[in-house]
Amino acid sequence: MKRIAAWDEAPAPGLGHATYERLRDLILGGALPADTALQEKRLADQLGVSRTPVREAITRLVAEGLVVRNGGLTPVVRRLSIGDFVEILHVRRLLEVEAAGLAAEAGGSPELEAVRARIEGFRREAPSPDEHVAVDDLLHATITSLAGSRLLTDLVQGLRQRTKIFDMGQMPHRFEPGIVEHLAIIDAVLARDPDGAKAAMRAHLDNVLASVIARVHRLA
Repeated sequence: MKRIAAWDEAPAPGLGHATYERLRDLILGGALPADTALQEKRLADQLGVSRTPVREAITRLVAEGLVVRNGGLTPVVRRLSIGDFVEILHVRRLLEVEAAGLAAEAGGSPELEAVRARIEGFRREAPSPDEHVAVDDLLHATITSLAGSRLLTDLVQGLRQRTKIFDMGQMPHRFEPGIVEHLAIIDAVLARDPDGAKAAMRAHLDNVLASVIARVHRLA
């Protein structure tokens, strides 16, 4: 089989994440189309890595809904459409806009202020992909937690997990706008401005949706 990339076999920081990104790109780009069986050894040889980072990458892709395991058999690429992503992001928009308004009524928290400081710090020192995703998760989890509903928090977290394949590594042009949008959401919540918080969250998710659609169309 033709090798797609070559990496040093020795353990290296970020190799697992790099393998995950490469597999995700192959899936989203159509090189690994829907229903393709993902065999660890074959993929490891193809990517020039050991089976361990491939196994970790597949596990992550399963958690994100891009790959499925049917009856414990070999994992396969899930058959998805742009409509699936649009629907998920639409539901996220409904829930998270409401959560932002409720969080603003609560008036924020020291945890939210700490998240704000970390996001502001990204302007001074760019985060790693994993750090960026972690802080993004923390922000949205903190907002929904302030809304006061465990069910709402669980629903939003589940939906966000299914859209993580479109992280900042896939849309680097969204990095600086994302910082601005996140800070606008936080500031409105801290200012106890429900309408402003809803508007900021709505604008943020609308921009995410537009970027996701553009990304899928470029890969189509």
